[in-house]
Amino acid sequence: MASFGVREAVVHLGGAPSTDEAAGEPEGFAEIDCVRALLSAGVVKRAEQRAARLGIGADRVLIAAGVIDEDDYLRSLAARLTVAFEPLDRAPRSVCPVDDDRLIEAAGMGLLPFMTEGQFSVVVAPRGTAARRIVAMIEARPELARRFRLTSAKRLSRFVLRYAGAALSARACEQLKLSWPVLSAGPSRWRANLVRLVSAALVTIAACVFAPALTQFVFESALAAIFLAWLALRVVGAFARIPAPVEAAAVADHELPVYSIITALYREAASVDGLLRAIERLDYPAEKLDVIIAVEADDRETRAAVAARTNRVPVTIVPVEKGGPRTKPKALNFALPFARGTFLVIYDAEDRPQPGQLRSVLQVFRTGGEELACVQARLSIDNTADSSLTRLFTAEYAGQFDVFLPGLAAFGLPLPLGGSSNHFHTATLRRICAWDPYNVTEDADLGMRLARFGYRSAVADSTTYEEAPGNLGPWLRQRTRWFKGWMQTWLVHMREPTRLLRELGLPGFITFQLVVGGNALAALVHPFFLAGLIYYSTVVPAAAEGAIHSVLTWVYVTSLVTGYLTSAFIGALGLRRRGLLAHAWILLLTPVHWLLLSLGAWRALYQLIVAPYAWEKTEHGLAKSSRLAANLTRSLLELERYFRKHKRSADVAAVGDGARDTSATRRRRPRAAA
Repeated sequence: MASFGVREAVVHLGGAPSTDEAAGEPEGFAEIDCVRALLSAGVVKRAEQRAARLGIGADRVLIAAGVIDEDDYLRSLAARLTVAFEPLDRAPRSVCPVDDDRLIEAAGMGLLPFMTEGQFSVVVAPRGTAARRIVAMIEARPELARRFRLTSAKRLSRFVLRYAGAALSARACEQLKLSWPVLSAGPSRWRANLVRLVSAALVTIAACVFAPALTQFVFESALAAIFLAWLALRVVGAFARIPAPVEAAAVADHELPVYSIITALYREAASVDGLLRAIERLDYPAEKLDVIIAVEADDRETRAAVAARTNRVPVTIVPVEKGGPRTKPKALNFALPFARGTFLVIYDAEDRPQPGQLRSVLQVFRTGGEELACVQARLSIDNTADSSLTRLFTAEYAGQFDVFLPGLAAFGLPLPLGGSSNHFHTATLRRICAWDPYNVTEDADLGMRLARFGYRSAVADSTTYEEAPGNLGPWLRQRTRWFKGWMQTWLVHMREPTRLLRELGLPGFITFQLVVGGNALAALVHPFFLAGLIYYSTVVPAAAEGAIHSVLTWVYVTSLVTGYLTSAFIGALGLRRRGLLAHAWILLLTPVHWLLLSLGAWRALYQLIVAPYAWEKTEHGLAKSSRLAANLTRSLLELERYFRKHKRSADVAAVGDGARDTSATRRRRPRAAA
């Protein structure tokens, strides 16, 4: 009996966080016998029917629906089973005889080793059908009652945060750096990188001094070649044959796994309601959603906004401890141990995913094979009509997520993931140490790291709508962060180029160079190409300068014209696929857009040197328009017109029927009288 511990509890209760419910569950719904008398027969029946359909305990249905409070239910269950209810509020750290790492894992497992007065027990936060199994176990072996204590998931999480918060923060910041230092953008590696960069810059300056004309020719021709190769990859991706989705039977509700949703919020009190409304509209059983909101510990307004709201899905608030960089990936790493879903998705504050997204992504995972670790949903801008910048953003996102990324995925090449709506196998994400907290574009880095570990990413035909900055200041700060992150990602993965080539293969290696490095390089060199074209075509006649300058003029013209046309073509193709071709006129501003991108890239390069981990936050909730809202209003008006039309038709028909009935009556009356 004394050997009954955490390992046995995991086996008996199915406590592993990402494992679907085991077969052979006890029949009936004994888990709610303790509260059955308090509820109407109709409520109990509906709860049991839904529990049977979803393959979960009826207690989970009642709690998720708000019929009963989780603490009240667990106290009733504990009283019926003569098991202690453990509030954990005043329990000291010494009652949990495991180290901080094991304590952190307890948050995801829902099982906490507990020692009081020399007596060992297991504190359980039931989920799934765990309460039903506990009832069956104790009814079969009453002596086990003293080995269990019951608590809620929120109480268990608070206990873990209270005593392992510092360790959790350290893990969130340092796990990747300690496990694979060469893959981390952590501080200790930057000095060596900067030395290499400074050395390369000095060599370049020396070449410019001793052979300026030749150096300029070689350097600018090489940049043009890289730039054109980057454009060629985008065109190839645009014309890739996207395979049709593999047909698969719809997943029955009882087979749906628990799905974790993590969002990292900071100063987003105004966005909380819209985000949670969008999550509540997801076509997925609320009882199988595990919503985790990571909020900085000093952001009381956002935490209060979440706590004050009546939620129709279970929500766990995780206050992120201070320490290390204050970045989104650090907050996500901090929240990850609390996730209990087999799959996990990241949403941002402004995200509005399509209701069927989780089920669509599950179908992709089911047919994608074991190497598929991540599915990227398509991102689309919702506030297109706000300004020219949001229209350009809409075209850019349409080209990226509706054209380019699906093409890369079709070729099996590494994907630079978008910042949100990334869906993961939770176990795989943990296996590769999740996000790099020191990388300010953690999504692009994670996509490349997955590929290096032999995993594959795909793109789902499901959309998440986002808000784009409508003014230049917020837009520039966001782009600066993105470019800085791409530069970080390139520097990190190029520390050992031969190893990178071996792990990605030649096609993947070239894709990385062009998509990550080429993206930043194209923005950095664009103003010089534009200035060179103006200089050699207007200030200095080509004939007076010789063949080199004639060739350079041709290089500038080819690069710029090809770049503008290719970018506009891919944007227009994306808008067409998105059904937004009416906005394609904004692509006439592509040259201006590229100059703004160059400004962001040079600002990012400066920040990379002086403040590599500074996170310039993008403010949300400022949108003036919404395509989603406009489409909904249009649909409601059409529906109203439809019913109004049919109501009029029905009224006319009724009047006609009444007139016919009256005429018939009038015709019959004389005969009847006769």
